[in-house]
Amino acid sequence: MAVAMNVGTAPALLESSKLQRHFGRFDILFFLICTIVGVDTIASVASSGGEAFTWMLVLAVVFFVPQALLFAELGTAFPQEGGPYLWTRMAFGHLAGAINNFMYWVTNPVWLGGTLAITAVAALQTFFNSGTAYPTVWVYVISIVFIWVAVLAAVLSFKIGKWITTVGAFARFALLGLFTVSVALYGAQHGVHGLGGSDFIPTAGGFVALVGVLLFNYVGFELPNSAGEEMKDPGRDVPFAILRSSIASFLLYAIPILGILLVLPLGQVTNFGGLGDALKTVFTVYGGTVSAGTPTLTGAGLVLGDLGALLLVLCLLTSGVTWIMGSDRALAVSGYDGAAPRFFGVLHSTLGTPVRVNIFSGIISTIVLVLAQVITQGDAAKFFGAVLGVTISTTLISYLLIYPALWKLRRSHPDTPRPYRMPLYRVLTVVLMLLLAFTVVQLVAPGAGFDWFGADFRPSGWKASEGWLYFGTELIPVLVFVAIGALFWRLGRPTRIENALAGITAEDAAVAGAAADAAR
Repeated sequence: MAVAMNVGTAPALLESSKLQRHFGRFDILFFLICTIVGVDTIASVASSGGEAFTWMLVLAVVFFVPQALLFAELGTAFPQEGGPYLWTRMAFGHLAGAINNFMYWVTNPVWLGGTLAITAVAALQTFFNSGTAYPTVWVYVISIVFIWVAVLAAVLSFKIGKWITTVGAFARFALLGLFTVSVALYGAQHGVHGLGGSDFIPTAGGFVALVGVLLFNYVGFELPNSAGEEMKDPGRDVPFAILRSSIASFLLYAIPILGILLVLPLGQVTNFGGLGDALKTVFTVYGGTVSAGTPTLTGAGLVLGDLGALLLVLCLLTSGVTWIMGSDRALAVSGYDGAAPRFFGVLHSTLGTPVRVNIFSGIISTIVLVLAQVITQGDAAKFFGAVLGVTISTTLISYLLIYPALWKLRRSHPDTPRPYRMPLYRVLTVVLMLLLAFTVVQLVAPGAGFDWFGADFRPSGWKASEGWLYFGTELIPVLVFVAIGALFWRLGRPTRIENALAGITAEDAAVAGAAADAAR
């Protein structure tokens, strides 16, 4: 016996109708700059020396540019809400979409509560507490405020929230522009620690150490499409924003990294505080001294140092905001599309945002912060490294299904209009996949195929005898995330049934929503 259902009550159609179109061309551009330019990893790259700059240039050509071309096609051909989730689900089904999307989403609250919050604390310590560590209680207070301000920003309607990411983009221009000018002045006054040609020669060990963080820095072009149905004109605006943000993002990475390499002796560049240390050093040209490698700011240098610290914290905050905004929307879409619990697939009727998922992200971020602080006994640098490693590996694994979705959708949806088509898509997609696969293997088992966990490949702070322990710390979280993703798929079954009975999918709901907008 057939079961009748009111199409208007189908979860996908009900939630899609709450979306509001506030996302314009320059909003997408500034959102992408905030997404891609993450100041928390600049020092991680620079700490590897001159060859880091070489590998950054190489991967810009063979990874960053092809990826931009790929998402320019997917983002214009399939501009529905949920972006990367929906592309994966359309290409490979609900189960693959559920698992992949959970991994894509979960890294962001982990990153917010881990590396971003703790780097913000480090910046405030460096400039406002003379480099002295805050008491544990203040670390918690600052970090928790940081997390929940980001969550509140993500809760806001895009009509307001888009201005936060715009401010974040201009904060990057101001901070990294000021840093670049200061590096030039510092070099003119004190000379530079010039790197010889041999320092830029790439090595296999350097590539293995760097490839994970470099690819992590270069991903994110797809994120605005998580709000695809909130865009005013994705067919024209997505390629416009991707082209300009790719150029701006590369320069915003390349110039400060080169500046750090020129200004600071390599031994003083750390994963944890390198950018803050470099800022403090070069700002001494405005007032201050450097004694025994330790900078002290006075007068105008102190004022600019404090301003730089606040801009750095704002950059960190808006990185978290953009990724939470985008990935939370993708999880919400999977909730009303039947690839996650229906509870998460609810949009606020007035704001049009996934408030439940936003709050859930804040809770996860806070738990990560507390657990990591307890486990590492307050060792901030160790905390930073541990969380960053898991974040990078899980994020990149999720792209192993997002990238080939283009190839699959070319075959399964050949008649879908494509305002932009990726050239040489077969060859370039294979190159992207090979780079990703190699990187994921090296993140989980550094040096595999060369000298597994050898001195040239294992992460700093780890002993040769701890190879299997490291392997477990990388692999076990991934397996847990896969299991949770499969559980989400199972819990989404009732929603899949509701949508199926109504003959509605998330992409159908998007078409209906666009027609309603046109009618209005």
